[in-house]
Amino acid sequence: MTELQPLHARNLALPGLAHCFFTRGGGVSTGVYGSLNGGVGSRDEPALVGENRARMARRLGVDAERLLVPYQIHSSDALVVEAPWAQDARPRCDGLATRARGLGLGVTGADCGMLLFADAKAGVIGAAHAGWKGALGGVIEATIVAMEREGARRAEIHIALGPTIGAGSYEVGPEFVERFVAMDAAFRRFFAPSGKAGHAMFDLPGFIHAQAARLDIASFEAIGIDTYVSEDRCFSYRRSVHRNEPDYGRLVSAIALV
Repeated sequence: MTELQPLHARNLALPGLAHCFFTRGGGVSTGVYGSLNGGVGSRDEPALVGENRARMARRLGVDAERLLVPYQIHSSDALVVEAPWAQDARPRCDGLATRARGLGLGVTGADCGMLLFADAKAGVIGAAHAGWKGALGGVIEATIVAMEREGARRAEIHIALGPTIGAGSYEVGPEFVERFVAMDAAFRRFFAPSGKAGHAMFDLPGFIHAQAARLDIASFEAIGIDTYVSEDRCFSYRRSVHRNEPDYGRLVSAIALV
């Protein structure tokens, strides 16, 4: 059995904490899902996804049914979690927070930002899925607010960003740029000219970092891997579209108090 090869952030190497930015290797799925596909929303065989999730949970140090991943909707909604939910009762949100030990909080991604949060002093953790809609809409702050309801202090919160589509791989149209600039003219700095007239390259990791930094957190670290380019380690929705593939796998990033 191929070993899982998760990535780790230095700023989350904290006492009583386990975290993993899982890559695509070490699972049982095949084809476009090869091999550690964690996406229950994909068209992969559910039993294979279940086994992949179970392997992730074991590596994180929690029971399989206690690795919790919400039904992500590209929102700015964050939820405090105290106990596991049934698989068919996943809450529709993009941020989670808890102070409960032995619960793994996870999010999936295949280009979007996957963020893990921790205040080790208060014993509170969080996870958030931040595509451009969530990042622009405030999912990072909403997750921090949920953590604060559990006793965290934002000045003690460390955030790490997992593999995300990079600035050199994310081309967008003029209406996309204008949506950001209409909210704040300073957001134009996250766009650079592309080779296509009227289009631009969007720096999603840079935008996420800036949105987090303005919240006066303790630290921010980005893994710095472009999901589109790093095919051996990452699934990518955009890469799958460009190749006319029928579907794509999802990465999982997760954190737990152990």
